[in-house]
Amino acid sequence: MTDNVWKRDEIESPCVKICVMHAESGLCIGCLRTRDEIAQWSRMTPDERHSLIAELPERAPLLRGKRRKVRVRRTSPPDLG
Repeated sequence: MTDNVWKRDEIESPCVKICVMHAESGLCIGCLRTRDEIAQWSRMTPDERHSLIAELPERAPLLRGKRRKVRVRRTSPPDLG
């Protein structure tokens, strides 16, 4: 029995395994897709996938400068003496 699933000619997912959703924009900071687009990916036609991938670069500016900057508060170590 052959497994043709792994031999299909499909468009690869734009996922880069940095799966963090940006709260303001609703986009994944790794692949720039919305939750719905990520969920629907396996059901999309090749044309729908091509169209979505073509849109992704235009979304990058939506995240630039809006990522939260985390400041680490430095405190003195506890007195163990």
